[in-house]
Amino acid sequence: MKQKLITLATWVLIASGASAQGTKTFTTVKEIPITSVKNQYRSGTCWDYATLGYFESEILRKTGKVYDLCEMFVVNKDYLDCATHYVRMHGYSQISEGGSCDDVLEVIRKHGICPEEAMPAPGSLTGDSLANFKVFFPELERIVSGIVWSEGKPELNRFTTEEQAPLRNKAPKPNWQESVQSVIDKYVGKCPESFVYEGKTYTPQSFAQSLGLDFDDYVSLTSYTHHPFNEWFVIEAPYKWRLKPSYNIPVEQLMTVLDKALDAGYTVAWGGDVSGNFLRKEGIAVLPDDVVPTQELRQKQWDNWDFTYDHVMLIYGKAVDEQGKPYYLVKNSWGNSGPYKGIWYMSRDYIALNTTYLFLNRNALPKGLRKQVKRL
Repeated sequence: MKQKLITLATWVLIASGASAQGTKTFTTVKEIPITSVKNQYRSGTCWDYATLGYFESEILRKTGKVYDLCEMFVVNKDYLDCATHYVRMHGYSQISEGGSCDDVLEVIRKHGICPEEAMPAPGSLTGDSLANFKVFFPELERIVSGIVWSEGKPELNRFTTEEQAPLRNKAPKPNWQESVQSVIDKYVGKCPESFVYEGKTYTPQSFAQSLGLDFDDYVSLTSYTHHPFNEWFVIEAPYKWRLKPSYNIPVEQLMTVLDKALDAGYTVAWGGDVSGNFLRKEGIAVLPDDVVPTQELRQKQWDNWDFTYDHVMLIYGKAVDEQGKPYYLVKNSWGNSGPYKGIWYMSRDYIALNTTYLFLNRNALPKGLRKQVKRL
């Protein structure tokens, strides 16, 4: 099923309606075409919805075609990969609904992708209309934990001690991946080996190849001082279990990259914090007036856990408020909620302080940085 584009005219109507309700009004400065807002519902899959939304916008930019890519295909493949990583790490990892843009990219590279219509609707196998992992994920977590731990997963000290050693199984059972895969298939659907789309038969791999993207073009940028600038490092966050590195640059440069990418017509996937110490109205994210986003404050909040990595969204444009303060247009994945119908306005200061990483096309980088950020 194809999606409708979100147009500037739509946003004029939304902004006018918001103004009538007494909420903040904005003037759009730059808006890049995107596909429609999705709803991750009761699943911790913002990383999936946001990144596929990002790739949909990339396809739109390059080919003009509108696609609705299948989030549950990525969930199916990624959760088995996550379980495999957990078992190979002997339980010293995390089984989580969360993830990152790198997960989606790696799934597409390894397994391909399919359109939404090629798999069951997200909640249809559990009697819901949308993705609801309330039963699914605890069951998956129990099964995967049981492969490693004979008496349940240790809750306090995850490192092996003499007392904990008997809790771990001597070895995983043969063919354990089959039991994990069966649970995943039961709740989110089995991935198709082939399907018909617009009259043509594809495999997931051939469909991914048909989208017109080079999946080696995408990079992750970050900005922290506990690692050297102008080098790659793996961001130490629980949901970054794939251990894919990001390129580290100063925050001022990071924000310049973001602005120039948008100005050049590239959208940017954003991973960061939406639950920390900030002031936020529904659909609007701003910092308190007395908070200045500096490199030092970013690092302090990261180190003391005031700031974490808990959400992924899509940045697709710029706006200013009534006072001329700069904001970004950001597509969320919580359905058409709030006065801006699923869109957030996030201030530039807020983004500068609370960004964990930016995920974007390397061709959107300034030439000098593009030469530094070589393909791994």
